[in-house]
Amino acid sequence: MLKNLKIPHNIVIVFSIVIIAAILTWIVPGGKYERETVKVNGVERTVIVNGTFQYTDSQPQTWQIFSAFYKGFVNMSHIIVFVLMIGGAFWIMNDTRAIDIGILSFLGFTKRFEKLKPIRLLGVNNIIITFIMLIFSAFGAIFGMSEETLAFTIIFVQLSISMGYDSLVGIGLCYFAAHIGFAGAILNPFTIGIAQGLASVPLFSGIEYRIVCWIILTILAIAFILWYAARVKKNPKKSIMYEEDSYWRDRGVAEVEQVKNTTPKSAWIVAGILFIVLVIYAVKFPSTNMKVGLTTVTGPIMPILAGLYAVTSLITLRKALHFYILNVLAFTIFYLIVGVLAYDWYIMEIAALFFAMGVISGFAAGKNSSQITKLFIEGVKDIVSAALVVGFAGGIIAILNDGQIIDSILYSLSNSLKGTGQMDAVTIMYAFQSMLNLVITSGSAKAALTIPIMAQFSDIIGLSRQATITAFQFGAGITDMIAPTSGVLIGVLGIAKIPYGKWVKWIIPFLIFIGIVAWLLLIPTVTMKLNGF
Repeated sequence: MLKNLKIPHNIVIVFSIVIIAAILTWIVPGGKYERETVKVNGVERTVIVNGTFQYTDSQPQTWQIFSAFYKGFVNMSHIIVFVLMIGGAFWIMNDTRAIDIGILSFLGFTKRFEKLKPIRLLGVNNIIITFIMLIFSAFGAIFGMSEETLAFTIIFVQLSISMGYDSLVGIGLCYFAAHIGFAGAILNPFTIGIAQGLASVPLFSGIEYRIVCWIILTILAIAFILWYAARVKKNPKKSIMYEEDSYWRDRGVAEVEQVKNTTPKSAWIVAGILFIVLVIYAVKFPSTNMKVGLTTVTGPIMPILAGLYAVTSLITLRKALHFYILNVLAFTIFYLIVGVLAYDWYIMEIAALFFAMGVISGFAAGKNSSQITKLFIEGVKDIVSAALVVGFAGGIIAILNDGQIIDSILYSLSNSLKGTGQMDAVTIMYAFQSMLNLVITSGSAKAALTIPIMAQFSDIIGLSRQATITAFQFGAGITDMIAPTSGVLIGVLGIAKIPYGKWVKWIIPFLIFIGIVAWLLLIPTVTMKLNGF
């Protein structure tokens, strides 16, 4: 019954939510807090000033539901451009069939381990799923990976389909796993780091209990994906994405056998030029500081990467073009990680990195500039619907901001906390953060908006500020996976060709379950003496 239910187009769903948001501006009175700029962990943040709330004239939204989309496109422009650049870059790379060949080679390699009885009992595919999800969950928990999952969507959806699963499993491997890690944050600078800075508690204190929370949430997430993957593997037509996934199945790997295992001169030339560029950067940045939480690792990262690139490129070029292109993809990911952890890279730098990857792949394959441009435009056309939905989703936030009702809702929450017990208070905070996350998906923005108020209420009722931060942390991650205002979610779904309605129907039972588990994990923060709390 679920499978046959007709789901409206993503843009129709988003437009409906915009209308609902506009209706709320007629019901909820306008209001506003004063803001001030403070330094949090060395970075300036704009935060609300507690006790400064004032009701303002209501700003009901009517015709603005149409202009909201323009504002949404402007506000979400960074995500929109990122999606378009990623789509174009991977289209160039996919034209070489490198990813398809890499997936087939990887699956062929893993089958060799089926001869080992322990591996056979556990299942090679189960081990692969577990390993990938652990990595992405750790990335989400440690450095707050979110937008970066947009770049991995194409790879893991194709891998999932090739393994006999569906696109939902592919999203589960990267986006879903990273956001479970985001919710169970250990050292996430965008949630834990900012929240603790605003609450004036030692940076990344209470890490022991947060590690326990991350482990529990990650195990449950992996178990869910493994269960669902086994179900789809047994009968692919049970997947609610079976019809939509025909797009990925049609792309398939049927033509891989026709790809010649040769390396054109262009690939050698491109490899040499790229090596020179990497050497220049290695000379310019002989030492790199990799920051993970409060720990900084200093070393010759750039020179090491340049050296490794030279060795691996020589090996892969002697095998075939597509293996060299896969090597370029691997080093793109390595430089992404270094850029994020050491040089504070964000969407612009990551988009440029993947765009360069696509251009390099094209020239290595012997394409001229016009052919590469044509392929890039084809990739943009293929993914433009995803970018459009991201822009339309931004209209929801525009309506709520212009209607001036977000601060009013926050003020109502602060009043509801008066006179409550500690467990009731932390529950209300968790519920509110989860609901607010459907509107404001930026962890740092939510922290600046809510922590200054909630931290002070914690002191009044004798609740640990760490408990308040943990409630914020869970709320900032779990409902993010169904938030229609999340440019990352909408972008990922668009790239994977997954309708928003089907995604919500698939994920919501697990989110309810994990939401209850997260609430249970809040109980010890109130009833037990935990280190750092």
